[in-house]
Amino acid sequence: MNLPNKLTILRVILIPIFLLVLFLTPSPMNRYIAVVIFVIASLTDFLDGYLARKWNLVSNFGKFMDPLADKLLVMAALVAMVELGDLPSWVVIIILAREFAITGFRTLAMEANIVMAASWWGKVKTTIQMVMIIVVLLGLPFAFMGAVEMILVALAVFFTVLSGVDYIVKNKQVLKG
Repeated sequence: MNLPNKLTILRVILIPIFLLVLFLTPSPMNRYIAVVIFVIASLTDFLDGYLARKWNLVSNFGKFMDPLADKLLVMAALVAMVELGDLPSWVVIIILAREFAITGFRTLAMEANIVMAASWWGKVKTTIQMVMIIVVLLGLPFAFMGAVEMILVALAVFFTVLSGVDYIVKNKQVLKG
């Protein structure tokens, strides 16, 4: 169990802690503490991949768990935000649909022994989703924040769809098998 894999496991462990704090801590502290936990978990996402590549510690466990941990973290936050009234459910449905579709697509590729490289658009998508989650959860009381939040939600949806389409178009050979 190397350090990048331990960071991935830490991210998974932080998910229920994030949710417990968000729903069981008095408002408004719940949001601030939850955002700190979410930021720490998000940073482990970037750090584990960087360290795994830098130290040549890429493992099958990491290849499987890292993207799963990312999806679990983002999905838990998005579903919680629907419950809190911070996001419309259609936003979460679009993001969930993309994640399920691409996961299914990756499964088909694995069965056909096709290696699908991670897309730059996918990294942009994840980053924008994480920034959007942080900003919306904080709910800062500035007049312009409503517009900033709407723009971030729109960008998150846009890059979610774009990265999904890009992934399928670049790997369309998977559909031919």
